[in-house]
Amino acid sequence: MIKRLLHTRYRVNDLEKTLAFYHDVFDLKEVTRHTSPRGSTVVFLQPPGGSEQIEICHYPKSGPVVVQPDLTHLAFEVDDLEAFGKAAAAKGYPFSDGPTVTSSGSKIAFIDGPEGYEFELIEKKK
Repeated sequence: MIKRLLHTRYRVNDLEKTLAFYHDVFDLKEVTRHTSPRGSTVVFLQPPGGSEQIEICHYPKSGPVVVQPDLTHLAFEVDDLEAFGKAAAAKGYPFSDGPTVTSSGSKIAFIDGPEGYEFELIEKKK
């Protein structure tokens, strides 16, 4: 039986630019970094207060990463969507969609990361 989600993996072209994005925009902390047996660089990141991790993999030998539109996204809960949006835009990552109020009364918006991956921000109805 499954106990919990441990991590989600994304492969990227530019490891350092991607890590800077996750740190600067989402305040994720690097938990560990190592080289896999096949030679890829693997970095695990963790959000504040969370136990799940995001694995960022850099493996140029497998060819360039090409992210298709609307392929996948990660969603993060935020306290204040407007404040988050202003801070992200000041760092070069404005909302690409939204904010939108959902049928449940929550607010959502999206930003695009440096590799083309999409990120959803959710401010739950209070």
